[in-house]
Parts: sequence; structure tokens; C-alpha cells
Amino acid sequence: MGTERPLVSVVIPCYNYGHYLPEAVHSVLAQPGVELEVIVVDDCSTDDSATVAERLAGQHPQVRLIRNPVNKRHIATYNTGLAEVTGDYVVLLSADDQLAPGALGRAAAVFEAHPRVSLVYGQVLTFADAPLPQPRHARSWSTWRGSDWVGRSCRTTGNLITNPEAIVRREVIERFGGYDARFPHTADMLLWLQAATVGDVGRVNGTQAYYRDHGANMHSTDYAGVLTDMRERSVLLEHFLGTEGPGSALPGAAGMRDASRRTFAREALRYALNELDSPAPLEPEQVEALVAGLVEFAREQWPEATAATRVGRAVAARRRTGAPAWHSSASRRLFEARWALRWQRRHRWGT
Repeated sequence: MGTERPLVSVVIPCYNYGHYLPEAVHSVLAQPGVELEVIVVDDCSTDDSATVAERLAGQHPQVRLIRNPVNKRHIATYNTGLAEVTGDYVVLLSADDQLAPGALGRAAAVFEAHPRVSLVYGQVLTFADAPLPQPRHARSWSTWRGSDWVGRSCRTTGNLITNPEAIVRREVIERFGGYDARFPHTADMLLWLQAATVGDVGRVNGTQAYYRDHGANMHSTDYAGVLTDMRERSVLLEHFLGTEGPGSALPGAAGMRDASRRTFAREALRYALNELDSPAPLEPEQVEALVAGLVEFAREQWPEATAATRVGRAVAARRRTGAPAWHSSASRRLFEARWALRWQRRHRWGT
């Protein structure tokens, strides 16, 4: 590592989060071991966000404010800030989230120790209000070849990164132009995958950021929301791994594409089965509409899914005859255990 401290650019988009903005900015300014450039982009807020940002900029020379003349929504606001960065490494931090103490120094150490790494992320903890959860101290880091990390992402089909814990080299932003407006729901996932096509991926095995849960986030039992999310992710992966996508030249891209489709199909069928087994306060026709949509999506991804998989056959049986209460209860417990195990794995190991 050289004697000069790396410069990290942190872009903080803000829309009507003036009451949270000081906490986000101060979590950045408190980062040791790096030089800082903080760019707050106010998206024509109707609260006092711009006034709060101006005050912070006046108090701290590392902070500057960009004000959108009109409301541009999230992707354009992100890219407005990213177009101004000058740092070696770049972070996008929502105005209601926070960085963990020492996060930027730890990520910079991974970058400097591994020049081929283009993306570094870590563990993120969810919070609602102060005090913040106790962070898990980082004692190691992991690295993957970019193509291997993409393969893991495609096999699981999920976005492995929440967002505030992710840091990329500036060259990634310059090469891909920031966030792709064609994918407003999954633009962050696309950027991580793009980064992994041009370099390796590192992970700090400890808490790197805090993600604020307002209670309005999509919950795993919101099946209409889950189906929308799966459709958006499937469209993204089809683009990314398609013949003209940035992942098409990766070794085994066709296999990754097939694996992602089968995973999406099984995931949709598991949600459908759980919906059929859950005592949800819905009318039977509403349940059937949700299940029908999930099954249709599964067949779009893998036409043989309902016949070729155990979960597909179970869904078909439930739709025909229902299931005893004891069986439904056991099925729900299995569903919950499966997702708890997946969450624990991703939380600890990052994939």
C-alpha cells in the first residue's frame, strides 16, 4: 500500500430525508484512514433536506451539495452524483442509511491488497431507530474470481448486496456509466454483476453498513410483491447473460442462464405452496390468483417445472385436493427454515 491515503467518494442521494441526512453524513465523516469526498444530491425535496445539506456543507469542507432543479427520481439522481466523483473508490449511500465505523478503511485495504478486485461489500445490519445494532467485528476478508461470483449470483438469482455496504472502483462507474435506467428495480444488482465482469469481488467478513427498515419494505409474505421482484430479476439476468449482455462472454454463461431459470421456477413454486398452506386472510379466489401467477411464472422459466420437481407436484396436488392441517403446518415450517438458512448463509458468508 502506498503512503498516500486513498480518496473515497460517497454519493448520498436525498429526497425528503432531511431528518436522517445528518446521521448518514456523520457516519461517513467519522471514517478513519481515508480521504473523503461527500456529494449530497437533493432530488428537489419538499422538506428541509436542501437546507440541512447546505448547513452540513458549510460545516465540513468534504461535503458539497448538488440540487436537482426538478425531481428526477432515483436512478437519474444517483447518476448525477456519480458523474461528479473523483475518488479512487465510490460508494452510494442512501440518506436514511449509515456506514459502520471503519467500513471505508477496511474496504480500501481489500482493494489495495488485491489490485484486481473491482467490487467490495460486507455484512449489512438492519435497524429502525437508534441505538444501532452491535456490529460484527471484521477479522478476515474473502475474494472470488469475478466469474465465480457471478455464477453464484445467477444460481441463487438473488441480489447478494443490499447496497450501502458496496464499494466499487471509480473505473467501474466510468466504464458502465453508473446505474442503468432501463432496470429501475434491479439497477444496483446489474452494477454489481457488471463490476464482476471486469474484475474480482471482495468481501469484508464483518459489518460494513446499516440499512434502515421503515416497516414499508417488501416482506417475504407479500406474494404479489415477491412475484414482481422475481420477474424483474429474471428480466435482468436474461439481459445480462443474453447474447449481447455484459455477462455473455463469461465462461459457462449459458449454464448460468439455465441454472437461474430453474432456480426462479423452484422459488416461485415454493412461494405458491406456502401460500396454499398458509391461513392467510384472503378469499379463495385471491389465493388462487396469486398461486396461478406464481405457477405461470415458474413454467415460463422452466416449462417442465411443475411435473419435474417435487414442489411442483405438491402444488398441483394442493390445488386439486388441499392438504390436512398437520401437513400444511409442516410445509410452512419447512418453508420458513429454508429461508432462515439461506439468510444466515448470506449474512455470514456473503453468497
